[in-house]
Amino acid sequence: MMLTEITTVPGASLPVQALKDHLRLGTGFAEDGMQDGLIEAYLRAAMAAVEGRIGKVLLARRFRLVLEDWRAAGEQPLPVAPVSGIVSVTVVDAAEAATAVDAGRYRLVPDLHRPKLAAVGVLLPGVPMDGRAEVVFDAGFGASWDAVPADLAQAVMLLAAEYYEVRQVGDAGQAGLPFAVQALIERWRTVRVLGGKA
Repeated sequence: MMLTEITTVPGASLPVQALKDHLRLGTGFAEDGMQDGLIEAYLRAAMAAVEGRIGKVLLARRFRLVLEDWRAAGEQPLPVAPVSGIVSVTVVDAAEAATAVDAGRYRLVPDLHRPKLAAVGVLLPGVPMDGRAEVVFDAGFGASWDAVPADLAQAVMLLAAEYYEVRQVGDAGQAGLPFAVQALIERWRTVRVLGGKA
C-alpha cells in the first residue's frame, strides 16, 4: 500500500498570522513579513506530525492510494479520514494498461475514523495479477482553517510554536510530542485492533 498526496495545502489556508500572534511577534516594523516563510514551514511540519499521529487530514486535499490487492473482496478501508468523496477507482494490469472502474460499482462508506470504499453489490473489481488498484479520493475537515476542530487547531498551534522556539537540536528536552499536544489529540486517535481488519 502506498498513499500519495496529490494536492497540497495552499499557503493562504494556513493560519500564519494567528501563529505570529500566538508567538507575540512584534509588528509595525519594516521586516514584518520576513519570518512568514519560516512560520509557514513550522505550521506544515506541525500539521504533518498531528495528522500522522491521528490518521486524520486537517485541511482538504486529494490523495492517491495504490494497492496490490483489496484487503477484502467487498471493501477496502481507507488509511485517512474524514473522506469527503471518491474521485476515481482504476485497475492497472502488469502491462500498465489502466481501466477506469464505473462509479456505479463502488461507494464511499463515510466514517470519522474508518472510512471505506465498498462494492455496490458483492465484489470490488478484480485486481489483475502483478497489477494494482488505484483509488483517488478527497479527504480533510475542510478547505479553510476554520473547518479544523478547535482542539486539533490548538494542537497544531502549540506544536508549531514549540518548533519555532526550540530550533536547536541540543535545546530539545525530550523526543515526542509535548504533553499538551498529546492531550488535545488523544480523543482523535484511532485504536486499531486485529491488524485493522475489524
